[in-house]
Amino acid sequence: MTISPLQVNGHSRAAVPVIRDWRAAFDVLPAAQPVVAPQPEPAAPAVDLVAQAEADAIRAKSFADAEEQRIKAEAAAEALKIRAIEDARKAKIANDKAEARAIEEQAARAARIAESERKRAEAERGQRDDDKAHQEQQQNAAAAEQEIAKAANTWRGYAIAFYAVCAIVALPVQIAAFWDPKAWWLVIAPLMLEGAALVVTKGAAAAVAAQRPHWHYRTVAWAFALIAAGINLWHGIHAFDPATAIGTAFASLAGPGVWDLHEHGRIRRRDGILSRKERKAAARAAKKQAAEMAAQERREAAREEARQKAMEAIDARLAEQREQEFPEEWKYALKLAVAMGETTVTDAVWDRAWDDLHAAKPGVTANSISTRNAAAVRMQRVLERAPEKTPSKTTNTQRASQMPPAKKARVYNPPARAGRRRAGDTPKYVEAARKQAAITARTTVRTETEETR
Repeated sequence: MTISPLQVNGHSRAAVPVIRDWRAAFDVLPAAQPVVAPQPEPAAPAVDLVAQAEADAIRAKSFADAEEQRIKAEAAAEALKIRAIEDARKAKIANDKAEARAIEEQAARAARIAESERKRAEAERGQRDDDKAHQEQQQNAAAAEQEIAKAANTWRGYAIAFYAVCAIVALPVQIAAFWDPKAWWLVIAPLMLEGAALVVTKGAAAAVAAQRPHWHYRTVAWAFALIAAGINLWHGIHAFDPATAIGTAFASLAGPGVWDLHEHGRIRRRDGILSRKERKAAARAAKKQAAEMAAQERREAAREEARQKAMEAIDARLAEQREQEFPEEWKYALKLAVAMGETTVTDAVWDRAWDDLHAAKPGVTANSISTRNAAAVRMQRVLERAPEKTPSKTTNTQRASQMPPAKKARVYNPPARAGRRRAGDTPKYVEAARKQAAITARTTVRTETEETR
């Protein structure tokens, strides 16, 4: 069995009736327990005002912190809202700009396409016009060729017909000249003469077509024609009258002559020989071109002469300036020019003289180099004093002094005797510090020396 505490919350527990035990009937009850006297109630604890004030302060601070966090949260939320609105406005502006730019690009693209289409249409129209003009030119050329061929064929037909007519007119007199009842076969001789002239003439035409020499064919044809004309003239005068003799002789020459004219035209056309009018026009054009070329050459010569005079004036002025500004160098250059076989002081002679005297290019001397170096040093110092290169001054530029700290504060106390430095009274610098000090000293000495020069 458990025993409940006698007090609850500082107060005595009420007596609880005890249920009788079965052991009481059998007299086996346990021994009586001693009764514990109730203790007096403890006094109520005193109120701690400091703790209560601290608790109130903590609660007030917690409330203030919570309120501050709430205000910050609301401010952050409002800032996010404002930022979102601003971002949305900027995005809208950007979208509007992008849309406007897209519209402009689309318009520009449409304009470029339209321009391209216009140019293409113009090019196609120009091509069609060129094709049409070329086609018309070809048609005109073909028509001209057809007309020329037609005229040539007509001329050829007329020449052949005239040749036949002349042969018909000339043959009777020739036959009469060779007629003999006892030797009737001699009538074939006139046919042979006219036929020979015709055959040789055809040989000349074949030579012209084959682009072979043709002069000998034409010579033989004219020989046969002259023989036939002589026969007609001699027999016509003796057997008939002079008119018949002259007419038949002319017929013997006219037929082959007209045909030879036809072949002569074909030869000139084949060889591309110009006509008299074309030759005169070509001669006039060549004469005009020669005159223009001569005028152009005269202008070029005058221009070259003016240029030479200007160059000579410039060279003379340059020589005068050199003699005035650099008299010593000019005297040496004159001697050097004579030694080199030059009549004047050329640029090569002047460069050689300056190099001999100053061992540098013209215009460069030792003084100019010293001046330039001094200016470079001054400019370097100015650049080193620039604000972005000047270190800021602090109260202590060194992290630690290289001298050992004193054990006590320094107090001004003049020595009784003159202070003297002794070897070893100051610790030595480290190796890196000694090297840096030596470099700085050499640089300072070199800079001062250059400035002095």
